[in-house]
Amino acid sequence: MSMAPDPVDKALDAGLDRLVAFYETLTPASLAELAAVYAPDARFKDPFNEVAGLAAIERIFRHMFGQVEAPQFSVTTRLRDGRQAMLGWTFAFGPPARRIVVRGVSHLHLDERGRVVEHRDYWDAAEELYAKLPLIGALMRWLRRRLAAPQS
Repeated sequence: MSMAPDPVDKALDAGLDRLVAFYETLTPASLAELAAVYAPDARFKDPFNEVAGLAAIERIFRHMFGQVEAPQFSVTTRLRDGRQAMLGWTFAFGPPARRIVVRGVSHLHLDERGRVVEHRDYWDAAEELYAKLPLIGALMRWLRRRLAAPQS
């Protein structure tokens, strides 16, 4: 005898599907759909920001669009356990000849409708971003060589 799928599990999977699609097709115009993927009082934290509420989260994305050229997210890994999920991703930006790619992971908590209530991004700003910038990058590479343990 087969059991019917749990409606909450279906809602969580559908919510995660919507979130992945939202990020992978993110544009300034698609920010109007933020309330479909984030709860009204959602919290968001990354290495540069810590905010709560849809308006504050939208400001972060609008700022991103104003600061970097051609930003694009690609979700590479997706895991869900109950109301928690992890998304592995790459974030690419910049002109084609000098495209910068940042790799990271988002830890998410979802509500019963599959909307994000807590979003925390983990990525290494020193390795993934600063080391790729012309002046700071040279300093970061020098520091890494000086501080790294010798290879055997």
